[in-house]
Amino acid sequence: MATKLIELEDGILVEAEVPDGEAKPISTNDVKKVKSTFAQVKPILVSISRPIAEAWQEINQDMKIEQAEVEVGFNFEGEGNLYITKEKAGASFQVKLVLKPSQPKPFEVIIVNSQGEEVNRSSHEVVSFTEDFGKGIMLEMVSIPGGTFVMGSAENEAEKDNAEAPQHEVTIQPFYMSKYPITQDQYQAIMGENPSHFKGGKRPVETVTWKNAQKFCQKLSEKTKKTYGLPSESQWEYACRAGTTTPFYFGDTITTDLVNYDGNHTYGNAPQGKCRAETTDVGSFPPNAFGLYDMHGNVWEWCQDIGHENYEGAPKDGSAWETGGDSKVRVIRGGYWDDEPGNCRSASRLWGDADFSNDNRGFRVVYFPGV
Repeated sequence: MATKLIELEDGILVEAEVPDGEAKPISTNDVKKVKSTFAQVKPILVSISRPIAEAWQEINQDMKIEQAEVEVGFNFEGEGNLYITKEKAGASFQVKLVLKPSQPKPFEVIIVNSQGEEVNRSSHEVVSFTEDFGKGIMLEMVSIPGGTFVMGSAENEAEKDNAEAPQHEVTIQPFYMSKYPITQDQYQAIMGENPSHFKGGKRPVETVTWKNAQKFCQKLSEKTKKTYGLPSESQWEYACRAGTTTPFYFGDTITTDLVNYDGNHTYGNAPQGKCRAETTDVGSFPPNAFGLYDMHGNVWEWCQDIGHENYEGAPKDGSAWETGGDSKVRVIRGGYWDDEPGNCRSASRLWGDADFSNDNRGFRVVYFPGV
């Protein structure tokens, strides 16, 4: 028997075995069939919430399951193999699904009142996978569940802008987003350079244009054989809010103990704080309920969308808005290290020239299973 190992999305490995007499270990068409079959079960694999054997029995009635050693759940440890035999014209071959899910990682989420005082702290878990860039440099991608949310700012939200209206419902499909803004170490590993003004391997890369960010996504996709890109503006806001409807995912306000912004300015009844006047290492401040860090402040983050003056006619399916407007003008989100807190709100939006770079602009990436 000859074996060919095929790497699919999400780090799934498919090992196909066919008789030695065949000209190729497995033909291109057969690879596509295997990949298509596995794609059917992918939503279940991504959620990591049901026994894999049960999933295969339900979705692939024509397959004979020979062995199912493990169930994949939030208490999963180690690796598991699922062997499946499927008939093929004149022969049969075996497919082995090797699962290497990450252990869910616990973290705490903080909520504050309008004075910036902590009023609640709750424990959450996140499921993620990691890309290894070598030399100890990793890119952690966090699983973002699908859902429907209201995009834009409420009528009574302080410092709201007309660009944040009208509020509208958007439905988001599950995807993965980088846990942090792309760091200088990660950018250097993929692009071979570091254009940042505030140097530091764990700091977010900045002084990058939208086109630089696009090139990074292209090279990352080529390296990993996955499809990476910038988030759509609606994906970014959905991920930032993480189920909240308040101005910030921390609640009604922020303080400089929670976010890197210009603490000489305040939002709501919060006190003044520090003005660090530079970027900080990613992950220096608490995350939101999806396990994402630095969605408020530190650096503005490029999105895929063309800039529009408001949400009239905006997509409601989570896709990037790339019709109308000027394609040379792209959206940025999140505020930055020397910004006022009102510009760091979940709903706050700005846009700029796709060829312009500044020491306040960075980005993070998203990955779509099955694309």
